[in-house]
Amino acid sequence: MAFVDEVKIKVSSGKGGSGCLSFRREKYIPKGGPDGGDGGAGGSVFLEASGSMTSLIDFRYKPKYQAQNGVYGQGSNCHGRHGEDLVIKVPLGTCVYLDGEEALFADLCEVGQRCLVAKGGQGGLGNTRFKSSINRAPRQFTKGDPAEELVLRLELKLLADVGLLGMPNAGKSSFIRAVSEATPKVANYPFTTLRPHLGVVRITHDKQIVIADIPGLVAGAADGVGLGLQFLRHLSRCSTLLHVLDIASSSQDAIMSDYEQVLLEMARFDKALVSKPRLLLLNKMDLLSDQDKKDRMQWVDSVLKTSVFSKPLKILQVSALEKEGTDLVLAELQSMLDGNDDF
Repeated sequence: MAFVDEVKIKVSSGKGGSGCLSFRREKYIPKGGPDGGDGGAGGSVFLEASGSMTSLIDFRYKPKYQAQNGVYGQGSNCHGRHGEDLVIKVPLGTCVYLDGEEALFADLCEVGQRCLVAKGGQGGLGNTRFKSSINRAPRQFTKGDPAEELVLRLELKLLADVGLLGMPNAGKSSFIRAVSEATPKVANYPFTTLRPHLGVVRITHDKQIVIADIPGLVAGAADGVGLGLQFLRHLSRCSTLLHVLDIASSSQDAIMSDYEQVLLEMARFDKALVSKPRLLLLNKMDLLSDQDKKDRMQWVDSVLKTSVFSKPLKILQVSALEKEGTDLVLAELQSMLDGNDDF
């Protein structure tokens, strides 16, 4: 199934039913008086966060939603039935915006959390409501309020503890496959991951880590190149970031360029992303000899920390493909999430 993380939908509440203009007409009851009932209120539209949905793709095929209208009032003081509310299920982590506006309307990040997006129209008053001592036969009644219509922009931001970031083919998908049951595509070429994946890692019987595998970032991602904006927004939810770096790259210059390019795009998108707790993971160590491992670790320790993004980092070595060093990475991530890490 395709992963869709941004859609527009049109929602409309129900119209209020109009009040009734009616007079009582029964045999042997002269001057029966007014007996027009009120109209029913229209149904409202709610959005509700659901834990069973993972994508907004359903809204691509059904972009319009309308709640029930209220029923007209009738004679004999019969009020019209209220229209049923419409509850639209959306995935956890859905942000709601009014179309054309940047201000956040609602952020649905808890199961069962609801927000009212379109209020139903109020029902009209029947002529019975206008009866008085000086107006015994009122012919006044009111119409129901119109429906409220609006266009919403829904954006899905994955809810995860840890976000994987790095250049294409750095080994992010291999890592999440090694530590969880998630099965993103893995191949020996870039851009094998075309949509985000979530993996759940069980640490103990009562502790787990949710890791988001974000597709690789490229130069210009903050401007939307390579769907960069769609991918970067998912990182904003993560409390900790795991930066995966291909340490077996052909040259030190290439490694340095990849490292800074990813952080540059993050900073351009949102400077707060760069300040999040981050762990640097040197992947593909199995492709290096023992001497190369030692040399590159010394170089990383002395050079990467002096880059333009010189925030102190804890650096770990791993071979995601061989599942070597992954246990230590998970332990370190859990420590960072628990707030026990010095970095």
